[in-house]
Amino acid sequence: MLLSAGARTLARCKLAHRQSGGFPRQRGAVGCCQRFLATQGGERAVGRIAIEENAFGAELRRRRTAAGKSLSELAEEVHCSRSFLSRIETGQRRVTHELAQLCDERLEAKGALLALVPDPSTERISKTIGPGPGERAAKLVKSGASRGGSDTARHRDEFDRLLRRGDLSHTAGDMREADRLYRAAYASAEADPTARAEAVIRMARRWSDPGQVDHELLQLIRESLAALGDDGSVEAAGLRLRLNAHLAKKLSMAVSQDTAAGQAGPEQGARLARSTLRRLSVDGKDDEVACEVLTECRWGLYDFMSTAESLTLSERLRDAAARHGSAYFRGEALMAVALDQLRAGKVYSALATANQYRKHAADTRGVLTTWQQHTLDALLDLWHGRFDKAAGWILGDALTFVERLPADLAVPADNLHQTRLGQAYWLLREQGRMADLFASGLADTVERHGYFPVWRAGLALALCETGQYAEGADRLVGFAHDTADFSRFPPSGWAVPTLVLLAEVSAALDARGGFEAELRQVLPALRERLAAHDGEQIALAGWPTVLIGPTARARGLLALAAGEPDTALSHFRTATEPVRSSQPQLARLRLAQARALRRSDRSGAAAHASGLLREALRVARTYGMAALATECAALLDSTADA
Repeated sequence: MLLSAGARTLARCKLAHRQSGGFPRQRGAVGCCQRFLATQGGERAVGRIAIEENAFGAELRRRRTAAGKSLSELAEEVHCSRSFLSRIETGQRRVTHELAQLCDERLEAKGALLALVPDPSTERISKTIGPGPGERAAKLVKSGASRGGSDTARHRDEFDRLLRRGDLSHTAGDMREADRLYRAAYASAEADPTARAEAVIRMARRWSDPGQVDHELLQLIRESLAALGDDGSVEAAGLRLRLNAHLAKKLSMAVSQDTAAGQAGPEQGARLARSTLRRLSVDGKDDEVACEVLTECRWGLYDFMSTAESLTLSERLRDAAARHGSAYFRGEALMAVALDQLRAGKVYSALATANQYRKHAADTRGVLTTWQQHTLDALLDLWHGRFDKAAGWILGDALTFVERLPADLAVPADNLHQTRLGQAYWLLREQGRMADLFASGLADTVERHGYFPVWRAGLALALCETGQYAEGADRLVGFAHDTADFSRFPPSGWAVPTLVLLAEVSAALDARGGFEAELRQVLPALRERLAAHDGEQIALAGWPTVLIGPTARARGLLALAAGEPDTALSHFRTATEPVRSSQPQLARLRLAQARALRRSDRSGAAAHASGLLREALRVARTYGMAALATECAALLDSTADA
């Protein structure tokens, strides 16, 4: 069949759209649409628009004027000509879905403009607009229209519109509005279990408070799985995989039996994640399903698999996301790879991945993506000793985010609060200002989050570093008692930074002296639990919050406290490699090495220890680590006296 000039031009436009990832960031992509409109087919389309109500154009003009932008300014921001945008406002030209999306973003319309684009059921849903692919929703629209006539088609169109607006609200950080729209989509598809399952999956992508189980979502997921019944279609099989992946993650969010979903705790979530991953090779027929399953099952297994296994899953997710082309899954994959590279001690590789994420955040301009980008940047600033730069975010813009997002955009407040609190805690610790934690009231906030074990360990360390050693020792021993000598910790995940912080507490008590009885109660269990985390691993707290330090150094601190300086020195040598990129971490490692050397009977140990202390003191003073500098200077003075 011969195609008309207009059809051929439109086909080329669609090809350019696909090749550009569905996002016309260059004038050429919009120009392609302009060339189509110049054909006879395009002119006829314009004629039809002229007699339609120009809802999009009128709303675009209203919002542009309210924002104080001229036509020229907005045209420059959305990469099209002023005249073309003017004709869209006056109803003389049909807006493309992608251009409508750009206008919606630049005018912060939160999906209100995009929802006015005509005939959404006939347009391909852009993969870049929100948290996840829209192709499956488009398939639902098409299949519904073919099965049930005009009424069904209208319901499907409404479902698609609500889902798309929910995606945009999620990208904008307005999770309350996104949830409302997803629930409306769910309600509109009462007779269609597959469509309802899609809406539940979107709801399940919302952020949850750390350490807490979302009981309502668990119920919705289970109801959706039951509603799919014995549907043997490929589509239903994919939906089951995706729902089970979310169920696995939601179950694994608990950090203790107190925060679990009844008898279904994190262990059950991990088992479900593994079985879902096994089914992926059988029932996962497309990259969308693979992306969802890999994303959620990695989190479901985060506390129960090794760092190496987690990195393998992250890399599989990155490859699947690249094939699928979804901005949402690309962001999830890049963040997952960066975090696992850091945990594996591959800091330089993580820096490259972080740079890719930075570009991704600039391209998508999502509110939550921006938050995560700045959080990751602050983590790296703390690691490299750029404390002033980190403070600018942690004590400045991050506070604005924390105050604004929960109030205006309905992001789970505790997620943001705990991330910022963790980075503020570590900044104060590195600068030797831990007393400010108590003076500012932040310590009370830390204690309120004591249901999350890492905060119990953090508070014990803060007490020791402010001279309250007896209370710190009491909390350490009490922690061991409450957790059956830490045996209730999972094998990985949040357990690693918690154990490393407890090793720091033990080292502080050992250096102080007089707490031998307390240390004898906890050291064997701590050493046993950390034995599985040797090599070049780095303890990462949060997702992400801070890099606490190498697990090998923590093992060395415990060995030194147990009276084994030679074993400690062996662990410290292992810890050298993963901290080469961090002068603050190297300074702390050299201090620990000096302590071990001073307790050993090696020839020349005292001179070697003094050299390490002088270098650690130099770095501490250079980077403004006041408490560390004081400790190094005191040890140097005692060496000179001896």
